[in-house]
Amino acid sequence: MTASSFDEALKRVLVHEGGYANNPADPGGATMKGITQRVYDGWRRRKGAPARSVRRIGDDEVTAIYRAQYWDAIRGDELPSGVDYVVFDGAVNSGPAQSVKWLQRALGVGADGIVGTVTLAALTRYPDHDTLVADIIARRLAMLRGLKTWRTFGTGWTRRLDDVLAHGQAAARGSVGPVPVAGDAGAARASLADLATPAAPIGGSAGAIVGGGGAAVAIDQAKDALHPLVGAGGWIDTVFAGLVVAGVAVAVGGVAYGIWASHRNRKVAALVSGEARADLNALGTVPA
Repeated sequence: MTASSFDEALKRVLVHEGGYANNPADPGGATMKGITQRVYDGWRRRKGAPARSVRRIGDDEVTAIYRAQYWDAIRGDELPSGVDYVVFDGAVNSGPAQSVKWLQRALGVGADGIVGTVTLAALTRYPDHDTLVADIIARRLAMLRGLKTWRTFGTGWTRRLDDVLAHGQAAARGSVGPVPVAGDAGAARASLADLATPAAPIGGSAGAIVGGGGAAVAIDQAKDALHPLVGAGGWIDTVFAGLVVAGVAVAVGGVAYGIWASHRNRKVAALVSGEARADLNALGTVPA
């Protein structure tokens, strides 16, 4: 990578991040040029400087924070043209580890969220960085669509990804992409903490549901108590038959819950790990 890759990538990211924002629906909170108040506080604390509003952040601080906490975190200077910008933009919007996972899944290597020798070697072997960029964006889009903030910020995120995809692929071909288009909604933080459908519990108390729980135990105890009296006819036989039916219903319900929870958790895990991919034809359209 050339020394100018970071400067160009940062210019494009800052267009999407905009100026000061403090949208109550944005989990990032108060933000200036894409730097949240929390990140800025931590940066100044480590530098031994007093805390102050992120509105007053200096350009030199913006550049230093983006390089240290995002570009260097993804080893941007060692990534191929186009891929470096795409992973960098994802790191700014959703965190370095999550963005690296999208890259790693697209490369077919273990997704631990850290760019190491295995990831870099896979990049060297990958034959088509143009296609790689599209694969990364497809995985990022899948996670964004799974967030509960999608209906609020989905249009802005979609436009942002449209720009990132276009420039990333152009750079991968040795060309220059379109001028990025500013849009405040695209600057909202996209965090896994905002998944619309969290994993379904299947252990602990939920495990009791899968196995029938206390209801199953109570039914079995009642059946055991009545069993010696069954066969004499009358209400006892009727109650016992009802308990048998109830026991079957509880067992079937438990199994059904287990299957449902397992399926749901696989979908959530795919979003978290970067395995899930969305159809890129959705880019440029209004979110549903």
